[in-house]
Amino acid sequence: MLRIAICDDMHDELLHITEFTNEYFTNSGISADIQQFSHPDELLKACETKTFHIFLLDIVMPMLSGLDLGHKIRLVNTDAQIIFITTEPGFALDAYTVNPLHYLLKPVEKNALFAALELATNKMNYGAEIIVTIKTKKDLRTISADSIACCEYVRHTVVYTLISGERIESSTISGSFTEHIQPVLADRRFLRPHAAFVVNMSQVERLSKEGFTLRRDIFVPISAKQFRVVRDAYMSYRLGGVW
Repeated sequence: MLRIAICDDMHDELLHITEFTNEYFTNSGISADIQQFSHPDELLKACETKTFHIFLLDIVMPMLSGLDLGHKIRLVNTDAQIIFITTEPGFALDAYTVNPLHYLLKPVEKNALFAALELATNKMNYGAEIIVTIKTKKDLRTISADSIACCEYVRHTVVYTLISGERIESSTISGSFTEHIQPVLADRRFLRPHAAFVVNMSQVERLSKEGFTLRRDIFVPISAKQFRVVRDAYMSYRLGGVW
C-alpha cells in the first residue's frame, strides 16, 4: 500500500488537495493511505514511526517552510517522491535542492496533480514491498521491512527494533543469522555492518568509525575490518538516492 502525506497550513487548500488525491487513487484502483497534516511538526513526528512514499508539501508556511521541511524529510527518507505545491513560482529554483519530483502552482489543477501523482506512483517500487514474518515465543508477527530500524542476533534469537521503538524478539532460530536475515537484506536500504547486526540505512542520523547512530539514539556497531566497505556502501546508498 502506498502511504501519502499532505501538508498545508491552509485548511481549505489541504482539503482541496486531499480530495483530488483521493479521487486519483480511487480512479486508479491503487490502494493508498492518505494522511493530512496542517503543521510541519506533526508530519515530522509521524515520520518517526512510519515511512511515507509520496509527500505533497506546501512551500509557504509560517512555522516552517516547505523547503526546510523537505530537507528534514530527506535526512530520514531518501527514496520518497516529493511534490511541492505553492502560490510562489519564485521558489522553484530553491526547491530543487531537495530534488523534488514536481513543482505545482496553486490553485492546483486536477489534471496537473493527477499527472504528478501518476509519475510519482510509477517511480515507487511499492508493489515489491518486503514483508517479514517473525515467530516469537507467543505468536507470529508480520511486519513490513519499512518498519524495521535494525536487527540484532542475540543468543540464537533475532531482535528486531522497529522505527517506532518497539522491540520484537524471535524464538530460537534454526540455521544461521545469515540465512535468517536474507529476506530483510533483499531490501536495498539494509546493510550488514557487523556479524550480529543489520541496519536500515534510511534511519541513520550519524556515521562514525565506531558505528551508526540511528534515530531514537539507537546505536549499531561497525566491524573495524569492514569499516571502509560499510562506509562506501552507505555513501553509495545516500548519493544514489533521489536527492
